[in-house]
Amino acid sequence: MDDLPGPAAPAALAPTGPQDPQVSLTTGALARRLGVSPTTLRSWDRRYGIGPAARSGGRHRRWTPQDVAVLEEMCRLTSSGVPPAEAARAAREGAADFTAAPPQEEPRSRAAGPLPLGDVRQECRGLARAAVRLDAAAVEEQLGEAVDRHGLAVAWQDVMVPTLHAVGRKWASSGDRYVEVEHLLSWHVSSTLRRHTGPPVRQEDMPAQGPVVLACLPGEEHTLPLEALNAGLSRLGLPTRMFGAAVPAEALAAAVRRLGPAAVVLWAQTRSSANLPFARHVAGLRWGVQGARRRTLVMPAGPGWLGRAEPGLPRPAGLKDALDILAALYPDRPA
Repeated sequence: MDDLPGPAAPAALAPTGPQDPQVSLTTGALARRLGVSPTTLRSWDRRYGIGPAARSGGRHRRWTPQDVAVLEEMCRLTSSGVPPAEAARAAREGAADFTAAPPQEEPRSRAAGPLPLGDVRQECRGLARAAVRLDAAAVEEQLGEAVDRHGLAVAWQDVMVPTLHAVGRKWASSGDRYVEVEHLLSWHVSSTLRRHTGPPVRQEDMPAQGPVVLACLPGEEHTLPLEALNAGLSRLGLPTRMFGAAVPAEALAAAVRRLGPAAVVLWAQTRSSANLPFARHVAGLRWGVQGARRRTLVMPAGPGWLGRAEPGLPRPAGLKDALDILAALYPDRPA
């Protein structure tokens, strides 16, 4: 499940307005395209005159390609820290020489420029725009829509992960810039995943196989992929016990003995945290009465395990693969 991080070809987050001059967009469709909330578009219209040139019957807004171009420029400027009023004026006037850098006396976001997304779903571009603008409401809204539209596994693999990749690459190449974008996006991804995670299975309702234990190895703080897996397993009705970041080896081994889990997923983001001897140790643990001793399936997951194949320790290729492997351990679960 090597979802974070991963290579992708850098590419500019270029505006992608409609090409047909007769095409117009609803406010909801345009909001998704730009990565803002519909409320933001209505507010910009009311406050700064950045609105549609025409309205259909019932005062419904319909945004033409020309309207979209103005708003794309507005988004580009505000995402670089330009105050909204100034950005609106520049977008309306088509001021091509208006720089994306904020005035020195009014520092805003230090982010300047698009995120390198590559060939991704359109939702990634809207989500990236919202994250760079630090528009928490739009980020939250778009993440929820992605899960509702595509399901959790696809939303994670094709929307959340590519956008997180892009932020991470921009952060790595820009010194300490974009840290605030990464923190905001990660927090809202985590919030979305937890909203789509069912309550833990009670101990008295635990199936005979036991739960799936999810843990980061010592020194590993990246929990988002495990949170995605935890959410996916809960939606399948499978029991989990999530231990999160940097679990001490002794504590994790003790938890395995106490719980008797069906599987243990050991997440390692970096090679330095991927501890193969410990994975072997967990795989060798036994419990239960004499003559009916049991063992657990150990699943190393994350890019830190690359090049460290081990017989009997399956490494999933992604979230869906991990869900399929783990679901197979519960053949009697309700369909």
